Amino acid sequence: MDNQQLLDLLGAMTLEAKVAQLIQLAAPFYEGADKGGQITGPLEAMGITEETVASSGSILGYAGAAGAIAVQKAHLQKNPHGIPLLFMADIVHGFKTIFPVPLAIGCSWDTELAEKSAEIAAREAAVSGVHVTFAPMVDLVRDPRWGRVMESTGEDPYLNSLFARAFVHGFQGKDLTKETERVAACVKHFAAYGASEAGRDYNTVDLSERQLREYYLPAYQAALEEGCEMVMTSFNTVDGIPASANEKLMRSLLREEWGFEGVLISDWGAVKELIPHGAAEDEREAAYRAIRAGVDIEMMTACYVHELPELVRSRRVDEGLIDEAVLRILQLKNKLGLFDNPYRGASPKRETEIVFSPEHRAAAYELAAKSTVLLKNEGVLPLNPDARVVLIGPFAQSGDLLGPWSWSGSTEDAVKLNDALTERLRGSLNIAEGCGIEEGTEEQLREALEAAASADVIVLALGEASEMSGEAGCRTDIRLPGIQLELTARIAEMGKPTAAVLFNGRPLDLHGVYDQVGAVVEAWFPGSEGGAAVADILIGAVNPSARLTMSFPYSVGQVPVYYNPFNTGRPKGAPDAQVRYVSQYLDAPNEPLLPFGFGLSYTTFDYDDLKLSSKKMTTDSPIVISVNVTNTGDRTGTETVQLYVRDIAGDVVRPVRELKSFVKLELAPGERGTAVFTLNEEQLRYHHSDLSFRSDPGQFEVFVGRSSRDTLNDFFRLV
Repeated sequence: MDNQQLLDLLGAMTLEAKVAQLIQLAAPFYEGADKGGQITGPLEAMGITEETVASSGSILGYAGAAGAIAVQKAHLQKNPHGIPLLFMADIVHGFKTIFPVPLAIGCSWDTELAEKSAEIAAREAAVSGVHVTFAPMVDLVRDPRWGRVMESTGEDPYLNSLFARAFVHGFQGKDLTKETERVAACVKHFAAYGASEAGRDYNTVDLSERQLREYYLPAYQAALEEGCEMVMTSFNTVDGIPASANEKLMRSLLREEWGFEGVLISDWGAVKELIPHGAAEDEREAAYRAIRAGVDIEMMTACYVHELPELVRSRRVDEGLIDEAVLRILQLKNKLGLFDNPYRGASPKRETEIVFSPEHRAAAYELAAKSTVLLKNEGVLPLNPDARVVLIGPFAQSGDLLGPWSWSGSTEDAVKLNDALTERLRGSLNIAEGCGIEEGTEEQLREALEAAASADVIVLALGEASEMSGEAGCRTDIRLPGIQLELTARIAEMGKPTAAVLFNGRPLDLHGVYDQVGAVVEAWFPGSEGGAAVADILIGAVNPSARLTMSFPYSVGQVPVYYNPFNTGRPKGAPDAQVRYVSQYLDAPNEPLLPFGFGLSYTTFDYDDLKLSSKKMTTDSPIVISVNVTNTGDRTGTETVQLYVRDIAGDVVRPVRELKSFVKLELAPGERGTAVFTLNEEQLRYHHSDLSFRSDPGQFEVFVGRSSRDTLNDFFRLV
């Protein structure tokens, strides 16, 4: 259809039919999608009619090619205007082939692989009938108590923006109309959901507009610049106004300033939640505020259906607001080609051919291997293939490696660590559970200690159950559960070489593990091929190369702790600082245990000869920065060389360092390479106190190194 035909279709619709396009309902409301159940219960619970369902615009959380075709066919027979449904789902880090959680993907520092993972997820989802994915989540995160940090790529706005672009391009491709095995992306959660107070889900966010623009908005903007078709509102308040009612955020900034013309959808129930927020007295006011803010689709509540028709008839709401929302939805359906082919990419044949295919699983393996971070190694790893190894812990034989946002994945299909090690080790491998995730018995402990007694080396497989992170997975104690720390302490008493492998969705307080064992491997939730990837890391078939994109705190009492804070007027460690009266803790360091950008390898790298092409930069003359890196070990390895900058004095205080670029160097033993960066004036711009975006002349410090903490430095001046 052309746009005039869409306008003609819009003009032929009744007000009630238009409003119904603005509601999104879950699968049990639709004929053929309830798996034999009754749909009258959900209808009655929400107070909506079968007529509303027949005219509704989108379905949530349903996939499967044959079923999706059947649901769409039944819907088209009932819809008075023959308007197809949009099928939307949370395809966050894989459909059936599950990739590592996004926080792990961020640790790969590999945007090409990230894009490939999104492309594969899109292909599997599209042939299974899905049109839209609720991803990527690009919220900047600094508080590991918040369970949803596992959905983000970390604490840095620059790196998050790169991954946002990569995911969007992977999901959508170049042309959604022609590429039917892609899906529309929906960036979330707009805005600043990652700054929820106390690391608690659905909680308040209170930021200055300058902070919002400087740190939290860039990744959303990058996703939209890449062509992201949809935006999801966040649950939280922004400047005292819930996002789904925030006209300044959604109309002024998103629509007018940024020029976003796509579909804006609420998160689950967020429109009706304006009432408990205290931003609406009842459903009518909630509908009024949300439609005025520009929310096009209300997910899983019925304030629009119940109240918008009367609000229009009473002239409190201009029907033009309804029309523009419906038109955006129709335009997305048209861009996806649904008016020409309402079944789009859904294909039972293609579904059996490509979903969880060997090719896709190979890509999941590669990303899992490149996302696994070696945090500590005192000569324990890699394992000697001929050694007598004992594998102990609740994750030794567990398939719970997919993470909390993998609704189409199968833990039974996930490669387990014990199976992968059995295939790879030539020596003996004994396995003992030791304890469960949060509970254990004396018998389990005794069996583990007996197995460990005859081992040359011990591998502990520890971590969080998937439901301990993700949405509503917030925790104040981010150590491993006590029973696992007890197991670790008892094993450590044996004095044998011991490595701990961690499966989890957030940075942890590692006390009781990091200080007890000789090696620590952060595997995160590594996905369908996680066991194989981790096993190859452990035996040295893969040399770890991942780097943290979120700091690991020394203590939860430091949280939020991140690499790019502001300095203070009394910084700890300054030459003239007093012993006590500086910004510090009395019982812990200021710095995290493991900083942003940190990660070890089975080889070592030396940095030297940092050079700047000039000590002066102008708006027209960037400077070239180079550093030599030498592989001083006996294995080929990949080093991620990171460039940071500090603006020494600004209109507003600038962070102690900011990531500006990075380069990956793969070097053979003894090989020397050069990392080269070009830094220009535009990269030095920031939001001033008046919110203007510009740079300041003056002195800047450059840092280049293997992490945000371990760097060489030099200075230049912007003139």
